Amino acid sequence: MYQTKPVAPERLPAFLRSLPKAELHIHIEGSLEPELIFALAARNGLTLPHASVEDLRQAYAFHDLQSFLDIYYAGASVLLFEQDFYDMARAYLQRAAADNVLHAEIFFDPQTHTARGVSIETVLNGLHRACQDARSDFGISASLILCFLRHLSEDDAFATLEQALPFRDKFIGIGLDSSELGHPPEKFARVFARCRELGFRLVAHAGEEGPPAYIWSALDVLHVERIDHGVQCVQDSALMQRLARERIPLTVCPLSNMKLRVYRQLSQHKLWQLLGAGIFATVNSDDPAYFGGYINDNFVQTFAATGLGAQHGLTLARNSFEASFMDEAEKRACLQRLEQAVEGFE
Repeated sequence: MYQTKPVAPERLPAFLRSLPKAELHIHIEGSLEPELIFALAARNGLTLPHASVEDLRQAYAFHDLQSFLDIYYAGASVLLFEQDFYDMARAYLQRAAADNVLHAEIFFDPQTHTARGVSIETVLNGLHRACQDARSDFGISASLILCFLRHLSEDDAFATLEQALPFRDKFIGIGLDSSELGHPPEKFARVFARCRELGFRLVAHAGEEGPPAYIWSALDVLHVERIDHGVQCVQDSALMQRLARERIPLTVCPLSNMKLRVYRQLSQHKLWQLLGAGIFATVNSDDPAYFGGYINDNFVQTFAATGLGAQHGLTLARNSFEASFMDEAEKRACLQRLEQAVEGFE
C-alpha cells in the first residue's frame, strides 16, 4: 500500500480535504438542504409546516433513527416532478465534487415517492439525468442504488422491484434502509434472492442501531457485498475477524452516528478500532443536509475528535475506491489520482 509521509497536525485537515475519494453511503433525499426544500415547495405550490429555513433547521434535533426519519420523509414531500429530483441530485453532486469526490454511489428510496403518487419513472429519470450531466459538468461519476424501506413489507419491496425493472439500465444495485430495529435483514430474503438472480449489486444497512446479528444475517441470508454502517460489529469479536478476513466493506458515517445518538460524542466513535482490526472501512456522509456535514466534514471532524492520522486518511480513501462498484480500470485510474494527490501535497 502507498505510504504517506507524516503530516503536521495543523495541516491534517487540508490533507484530508485534498484526498480524492468515493462516497458509497449517501441517501440522495438526505442531501435535500432546507433552502432547496423551500425553493421546491414554492415552485410546486406547497405549504410547509415550518415558517422559515432557520425554523426547519432548528427541527433537526434527533434522539434516534426514527425521530430523524419522521422529518426526513416530510422533507421529501416537496419532490414531485422529474426536475425536482434532477435539481436535488445535481446540488449534491456539485457539492461532492467540491469535496474531491470522484465517484458516488447514491441511494434513493422510491417507495417514499410512489406512496405519494410520484411514478418511479419520474424519480429515476431525474436522478439518472443528473448523474449523467455530473460527469461532464463536475468531473464526477455516479451510479444509483435502489433501496427498499425495511419498515414496509417484503411484498411491497417486490412490487417496487417490478415497477423499477423497465428502467434497470438506470440503476446498478439494491439496498435496504429505514428503521432497523424490529426489521431484521431476513425479512427480505426472497426479494434479495430475486435481485441477486437479476444481477444487481447488493448492499444493506445493518448494525447501526441493530445488533451484530443483523450484520451476520445481511451477509449470510441476503448475501450482500457491503454493509452500510456496521459499527455494532465491535460487540462481536468473531464478526470482527470475519469482516477483516473476507474484506467486507463497511460504509461508516461518523457524523450520522453521533447525530442519531449511536455515540454521544464523536470522540467515542469506533472508527479507529475498526481500522486497527484491519476492517475494510470507508467514511461517508449518509444524510448530510440533516447531520451537519458532507464527506470532508466527516473526515475532518472525526479525525480531530479521535486522533486518527494521515495514513488512516489515505487508507480510508483507498478503501472507498476499492470497495466501490466501478470497473477495475476506473478503480485503477482513481487510485492513481489519489497517489498523485498525496505526492503533490507532500
